[in-house]
Amino acid sequence: MTRRLIVSYVILIAIALLAFKLPLSVPVGNHLRDDTEATVQGDAMTMALLLADGDTDARAALAETMSAYERDTPGGVAVLESWDGGDATAEWSDVELVVTVPATPNGAVRISYPTSALRERVLDVWQLRALLAVGILAVTALLGALAVRLLTKPLGDLQTMAGRLSDGDLAARTAVAGPPETQTLALALNSAAERLETLVAAQRVFVADASHQLRTPLTVLQLSLENIADGVEDTAVREDVERASREVTRISGLVNGLLVLARAEARTVGTQPVHLTELVRQRLDLWRLEGDERDVAFRLTGAWDADPVVLAGPGQIEQVLDNVLSNALSVSPDGAAITLDVRAGADGVVLEVRDEGPGMTDDEKARAFDRFWRGPGHTGRSGSGLGLAIVRQLVADAGGDVVLDDAPTGGLTVRISWRQATATSGG
Repeated sequence: MTRRLIVSYVILIAIALLAFKLPLSVPVGNHLRDDTEATVQGDAMTMALLLADGDTDARAALAETMSAYERDTPGGVAVLESWDGGDATAEWSDVELVVTVPATPNGAVRISYPTSALRERVLDVWQLRALLAVGILAVTALLGALAVRLLTKPLGDLQTMAGRLSDGDLAARTAVAGPPETQTLALALNSAAERLETLVAAQRVFVADASHQLRTPLTVLQLSLENIADGVEDTAVREDVERASREVTRISGLVNGLLVLARAEARTVGTQPVHLTELVRQRLDLWRLEGDERDVAFRLTGAWDADPVVLAGPGQIEQVLDNVLSNALSVSPDGAAITLDVRAGADGVVLEVRDEGPGMTDDEKARAFDRFWRGPGHTGRSGSGLGLAIVRQLVADAGGDVVLDDAPTGGLTVRISWRQATATSGG
C-alpha cells in the first residue's frame, strides 16, 4: 500500500507539472522568435540610417558597425545598392531569418541571421525548465514518501499486532498514534485483545482447575470399580464393571490431557538445554515393553551419536514423545516397525517418527492437530483426541514446529523440529 500511494502521489505531481509547464513553455519559443526578429530589425534599422546618411563619416561608421555585428553575432550583413521592395521585410526559413530595411535613396541593409542560434536558445530554456521540473518532482516525491510513511506507519503497527494475535500472542498491543481514525482503531483493537486475553486466561484456569479437581474422584472411582470386579462372580456383571472401568480410564486420560494442554497454553515455563537422544532412549525403554507384546520394533537411524542438544521446557520432550509413540503404536500392525530418525543442522534438530500404519489423507492431516479430533481407524482411535494438539502446543512453546507427512512405508511421519541449544542458550 505504501508503494502504491507513493507512486500515485508522484504521478499526480508529474501531471500537475506537465499541466503547468507545457502551457508556459510553448509560448517561450514564440517569444524568443519575436524577440530575435525585433532585435535584428533594430540592428538593421540602425545600419540603414547610417547608409541613408550617405557622407564619408557615416559610411565609415557603417563599415565599423557591420564588422562588429558580424564579429559579435552569428548574423551576416549585406548592403544592397538598390531597393525597390518598399517597406522593411522579415522573412523566416528553416535555416535563417532575413531582415531587409530600406535606406532611401541609397539602397538597403540586409541581415541574414541563422535560426540555429535561436533553436539553441529555445533548447536551453527547455532544458532548464526540464531540470527544474525534475528537481521539483524529486523533492516532492521525497516529501511525499516521508508523509506517506508517517501516515501508514500506524497501519503497519496494527497489521503487526493483528499478525501476532493470529499467532496466539494475546499479549500483543499496538501504540496509539497517527490520525484520529487510526488512534480509534488502535484503541478498539487493544481493548479487544485485552478482553480476549482475559477470557482465554479465565478459560485456561477453569480447564486446569476442573481437570485437577476431577482427577481425584476419577481415581477413586477407578479403584472402586476394580474392587467390585474382583469381588463379583457373575460374568455378565463383571463385564459391565470392566466396561465401566475402561470408560473411567478413558475419561481419566482425557482429563489428564486437558490439564497438560492447559498448562502448556499458559506458557509459564522457560526453555533449557536438553540432551535429546538421552531422553528418547529413556522413553523407549518404557515403550518397548508395550511394543514387545505385539512384536513391534523400534529402530533408530540418523545422527544419534552426535547427541544433539535442544531447547525445551522441563518435561516437555517426555510428554511429546509419549503422545507420538502412543499414537504410532496404536496404528501399527503386529510385527511392524517404528523408526525414529534424528538429524541436526544449522536450522535446528529434527526428530522424525515414522510408523507403518494406514497413514492419513491430506484432509486428515489438516485436522489432526484439532482438539478432540479422532480419525476413523487412524491415530488416536481409542484416545481422547488431544495427543497431537498437546504435541503441537508443547513444541511451539519451545520455539519449534511439528508437521505430518507420508512415510516411505505408507504410514505416517511425524516431523518435530526444535531449536538447537548453544553454549549460552537457556531460559
